[in-house]
Amino acid sequence: MKRGRKTNEANSSSSEETAERESKRHKVTDKKTIVVRSPDWANLLQDIILQVFQYLPLLDRAHASQVCRSWNQVFHMPDLWRCFEFELNQPATSYLRATHPELIKQIIKRHSNHLQYVSFKVVDSSKESAEAACDILSQLVNCSLKTLGLISTARPSFMDLPKSHFISALTVVFVNSKSLSSLKIDDTPVDDPSLKVLVANNSDTLKLLKMSSCPHVSPAGILCVADQCHGLRELALNYHLLSDELLLALSSEKHVRLEHLRIDVVSENPGQTQFHMIQKSSWDAFIKHSPKVNLVMYFFLYEEEFDPFFRYETPVTHLYFGRSVSKDVLGRVGMTCPRLVELVVCANGLRPLDEELIRIAERCKYLSAVGLGECEVSCSAFVEFVKMCGGRLSQLSIMEEVLIPDQKYSLEQIHWEVSKHLGRVWFPDMMPTW
Repeated sequence: MKRGRKTNEANSSSSEETAERESKRHKVTDKKTIVVRSPDWANLLQDIILQVFQYLPLLDRAHASQVCRSWNQVFHMPDLWRCFEFELNQPATSYLRATHPELIKQIIKRHSNHLQYVSFKVVDSSKESAEAACDILSQLVNCSLKTLGLISTARPSFMDLPKSHFISALTVVFVNSKSLSSLKIDDTPVDDPSLKVLVANNSDTLKLLKMSSCPHVSPAGILCVADQCHGLRELALNYHLLSDELLLALSSEKHVRLEHLRIDVVSENPGQTQFHMIQKSSWDAFIKHSPKVNLVMYFFLYEEEFDPFFRYETPVTHLYFGRSVSKDVLGRVGMTCPRLVELVVCANGLRPLDEELIRIAERCKYLSAVGLGECEVSCSAFVEFVKMCGGRLSQLSIMEEVLIPDQKYSLEQIHWEVSKHLGRVWFPDMMPTW
């Protein structure tokens, strides 16, 4: 009987402990019982894990793959490796995080045939990092890339490499990728023969080409691309590559309508660069073929070098002046750029731009974004400019130092007047005081 009583007591105690444990896993609220269970991470749907892994840095992704067998399977799924960015730098010269060399080897060994959207980001200016990018490129013999971007956040990087070494690595991708649609190779030693290889293997698929600051490419080289790649929709290049022949090639019946053309007009040393003039008939043919194209022009010139520009109607839509620009040039902009949508002037000098702004407001009926840096405009002229443009000015970035008080408006009053004509609250930008 004692033994039986002890057994019953033990069972009763065990039952109480079980009930207590169960009660801790339940919350009773308004007569509803909610069961709180710890998540079973191993049994998450692989599609969900895949979405999470795509947002993880490579090293964190590799660590997560060691959690369980299911996560490791996701780590090796082809869909996870279609899009990838290699970050390269030298630990001794940069504090930024780079893709670990051993992980790069594993990616090339196991997933190179899955890669489709690839970019190389060199985050320092070392020659070694650019060489590492070329070494990886030369190993991508089993992949068919659709997108390739070579991004150097610090110059000179790729331009420091021997030209033959860079071209050899890039040609491997051009030959093996038969469906390349997007190529960004700014600030690289790419040349005309390598562009011919690109065209020979990817002429039917290439839609985007960005190659600003590529000194080894000639106007004939970029013309070859335009002649053969009839599906090209976006193009970025330096002004020295722009020609009447190129615009006419982009305007041919075989070519699709271009959507975006960016032109960088750059001069490093005043007076040493001669800029040619594009014929008005070439621009007219180009716009007739692609009437909705965004023509973006970045000017980094000295004042005496603007003579060939804005002498007749120019179909530019987005215009950026990175250096000081004269009143005369801005006056010509108002007369010759009827398609202008955005205007940014970093500096002008000490002569007010009243007349020039009024002329731009009168002639540029599509203007919707304006930015003024080190310039001067009277408050009255600025209010008149905003009044003429009206609510279509979706972006208006003006430093407070630009506005000169006059007899009609003070700096305190101009805020209310401009806000009234814009139909929203507006304040001038303030210069930080640190």
